Amino acid sequence: MSERTFDDGAEALAELRDVLNSLLGPEGCPWDKDQTPASLCDYLAEETFELIEGIRAGDTRETMEEMGDVLFILLFMNTLHEQSGDFSMSDALRHSAAKMIRRHPHVFGKKRFDTQEQLWDNWEKTKKQEKESEGSKGVFDSLPKGLPPLLRSYRINSKAARNGFTWDSDEEVQRQYESEWTEWQQALEAGDTDASEKEFGDLLFTLVELGRRKGIKANAALDFANQKFLRRFAQMEKMAEERGQSLDDMDLDAMNQLWDEAKQSE
Repeated sequence: MSERTFDDGAEALAELRDVLNSLLGPEGCPWDKDQTPASLCDYLAEETFELIEGIRAGDTRETMEEMGDVLFILLFMNTLHEQSGDFSMSDALRHSAAKMIRRHPHVFGKKRFDTQEQLWDNWEKTKKQEKESEGSKGVFDSLPKGLPPLLRSYRINSKAARNGFTWDSDEEVQRQYESEWTEWQQALEAGDTDASEKEFGDLLFTLVELGRRKGIKANAALDFANQKFLRRFAQMEKMAEERGQSLDDMDLDAMNQLWDEAKQSE
């Protein structure tokens, strides 16, 4: 098997550019020619989620296909910015390379870190200096506003911890979680819908931090749980059909029995 090189990627990128230029050319596609970087944002988000799904499923073929789709949307956006005279692909890539070099002085410079914590502290300080030079000074100013809430919660807790604002021990977080649980139960018992929602949010926020301290990313963990449930439920439907039955006609006990069988078959 011949060894793959970056030259292969450069040639493929040029081919994709040619395709895109044709789509945006005089005889191109009216829909493509009507797009803007802003109008492509939803497509980028959708393709990114599909890429993540392929990766987490361990489906390399799907991952390859979706990665290509994500790269196409990014190239599309970049081409539109180039046409507007905003910036080129070289500008974007060189900016990213310079940023990575700046944030990894232990790799590209002589700085050394004894612990992972020191490395992260330096990363946060470097990012803060970069934002200050751009007129932004807040710790969370660099946090994207469009992140899904569960992922955003993880990033908030992570950034807070790197800036020294967190509980001293896991046991304290556990006690805080138990306290939030109690407050949520009290709000439910009081029949206060608004308070129940807010207390449930506090409960989730604390649980995200508890998981983060154990090396667990809540967003990914919940996604795995979702996929596991869907996989087992699909197996339940299959078993019911094979037995000439339908879940719609089953009571909860019968469905729970199928669920246990689906679990055992994994």
